Amino acid sequence: MQSTTILYLIVAAAVLMGIRLLSSPRYAWTGNVLGAVAILAAIILVTAQQQLLTTASVLIALAIGSVVGGALAIQVKMIQMPQLVALLNGCGGAASGLIALSEAFGPNGVTATLGTFAVTGLAVSVGAFTFSGSMVAAGKLHGVFNERAVILPRHSWLAIAIGAVVVVYWALGAALQLNGIVLYTIVLLLLALAYGVVVTIRIGGADMPVVITFLNAASGVAASLCGFVTDNALLVACGAMVGASGVLLSHKMCKAMNRSLKAVFLSFEAAPAETAGSGAVCGGSRVVEEKADALGLSVGLLQGAKDVIIVPGYGMAVSQAQFKVWELAQALEARGARVRFAIHPVAGRMPGHMNVLLAEAGVPYEKLFEMDAINDDFKASDVGLIVGACDVVNPAAIDVPGTPISGMPILKAFESKNVVICKRTRKPGYSGVENPLFYDDRAIFLPGDAAGTLETLIDGLHERKESTGG
Repeated sequence: MQSTTILYLIVAAAVLMGIRLLSSPRYAWTGNVLGAVAILAAIILVTAQQQLLTTASVLIALAIGSVVGGALAIQVKMIQMPQLVALLNGCGGAASGLIALSEAFGPNGVTATLGTFAVTGLAVSVGAFTFSGSMVAAGKLHGVFNERAVILPRHSWLAIAIGAVVVVYWALGAALQLNGIVLYTIVLLLLALAYGVVVTIRIGGADMPVVITFLNAASGVAASLCGFVTDNALLVACGAMVGASGVLLSHKMCKAMNRSLKAVFLSFEAAPAETAGSGAVCGGSRVVEEKADALGLSVGLLQGAKDVIIVPGYGMAVSQAQFKVWELAQALEARGARVRFAIHPVAGRMPGHMNVLLAEAGVPYEKLFEMDAINDDFKASDVGLIVGACDVVNPAAIDVPGTPISGMPILKAFESKNVVICKRTRKPGYSGVENPLFYDDRAIFLPGDAAGTLETLIDGLHERKESTGG
């Protein structure tokens, strides 16, 4: 027993260390491997210690899981990573809920006590909510469902009502041991599944980073509760660590958006109000005259720049332009320029979305800077190059009150001496707030697919280098 406890502590410490390493781009890969090995060790340790399965059954299950996981890892493209993360969160919640449900159907369910009712019901509820919510999130991210918020009549009241029914039925059902634990858990399962759909379907694409981190936390909580149901301390500890890290990351994402978790899940999709004379009118209806030879001007600015800060956004992910971004950065560095990448915490559709894409392209982690670390450097930069970003660089967040992004911390690309913007159109981002930077006299707007625009800029730099002999 003592040796088992020591092994449990070692595995839990390895999981915790893996999570810690994931916070650093330099050691993220190591943390991922350490976490995977620790979980594998936990599976083998628990099944061996509790004699749940035969050795052959364990090996078959591990082989099936490895094949499915490997196939997903090979087939899924980096741009599809957010929906894969949502899918895996859902699988974690489903596994925890099913294990708790199996306990209710097993021998322990026949002699269930108040504590068994309560913990089993809670594990099933959280697991089911995580599963259905994650499936909706994955569907939205993959384009199966409408990515924008779907608002039902009296949606907030509907969500509150279903949530209240789940809590009341869970509490009363456990206290009174209504209808036996089997029916009790099945009812909770159905209610929680419905609650997950109702809550998540109203979340739009721009809020997905928060939703994914929240559902990640929920999957950890479900696993921890499942550990209580099965009387397994290791599962309780590992689930609690995942849940805690997910909660902290959700808080960080909300802070980066200047929104509360309640506002993300319960507020209606905001309809931003026009602000007279602000230059940040919603809707993007201005008529503008494009600068003559905008591409040539942009090439000239980049050619003479000594300090360039690149701001990637969701548009870079959509156009798969990360490889061209890095190629352009290398071309600028070859001319003696200093090039850095400014990463906003909620750029993209999951935490670290831009980091993952740029890492895929081969960008060294030393060139990636978080918002707080680089925001003060924009003033001294020669060119701020925006690639597919909108809301995260929108000055209206600072200057215009009463919009969905008012007060949200942004990357201050507008402070650069010159701004070059590669974006398909000037249309507002998900928030619906028009970006005045796109009309600024110091900014050059290059409409069209970001990957194609960047390739043209690269060709222009090479041509000027050849024509000048250097």
